[in-house]
Amino acid sequence: MKIVRADTMGFCAGVRRAVMIADKALSENKSGQVYTFGPLIHNPEALKKFEERGLKVLGEDDISALKTEDTVVVRAHGVAPEVMEKLEKTGATILNGTCPIVQVNQIKCANFAREGVQIFFTGDKDHGEVIGIEGAGRKAAFEAGTEYNFNLIKNLQEAENLVSSIDTSRPVSLFSQTTFSIKVFDEISSYLKEKLPEIEIVKSICPATHERQESLVELCKKVEGVIVIGGKNSANTNRLFATAQRLCKKATLIENAEEIPQEFFELEKVGLTAGASTPDDVIEEVEKKLLSKKN
Repeated sequence: MKIVRADTMGFCAGVRRAVMIADKALSENKSGQVYTFGPLIHNPEALKKFEERGLKVLGEDDISALKTEDTVVVRAHGVAPEVMEKLEKTGATILNGTCPIVQVNQIKCANFAREGVQIFFTGDKDHGEVIGIEGAGRKAAFEAGTEYNFNLIKNLQEAENLVSSIDTSRPVSLFSQTTFSIKVFDEISSYLKEKLPEIEIVKSICPATHERQESLVELCKKVEGVIVIGGKNSANTNRLFATAQRLCKKATLIENAEEIPQEFFELEKVGLTAGASTPDDVIEEVEKKLLSKKN
């Protein structure tokens, strides 16, 4: 069997940064508890290893129980401003692991909202990143006394349903969750540009998302089957899986080596790719399992 890895796969810079912050906090904290606000990243295998080292997940309802000697790592997806304020008021040490690109999107949303711009935002409902970005805009609009119009959409149909309710006398913008599908975003932006010629289109999808998708397209041309490694609750991993299903006869999404379907051991060429929250060691374990004679 030959294993072919995608040229770009695994941890993105933002996730790697958050993981390094959590790792350092666990190594240096000597007295209090180390928490992450919400799951640090969308990968059960990585979270399990952190939990074994003592990292606990903190929910919003638990913030009041924090002690001054505790440490909280804000997840890579970020949080809404009001949540950050609550955390800081506790006196605990707050380490901001928000991806820098997500932080830029929070600032963009706040600026749009402050200026009264109507916002179309492509993303996944209830995703941590979306909640944080929407919250940044809501806070800015409240402080500026402007009307807040934030429209979350996930496909072209939802854009079509909403476009008629937009006030054309006010400016409109479109931008996106960093891990959203580039193909779907382009479909939506083309449609909205046609209906709202003055709309401002902001390219805010992370380059790493695009690079992983493009790398996977090339990988599918070279192999008989593709294994996508990553959390099944990860948006960018699921989009990789959807692409693999579309372009390759055999495609599967797994979180660890034990989940490899038996049929993949019978292939001559197997492609590997991984979501932006997938650790290097999990990728290595999958490859080792595939090449092992003890299948």
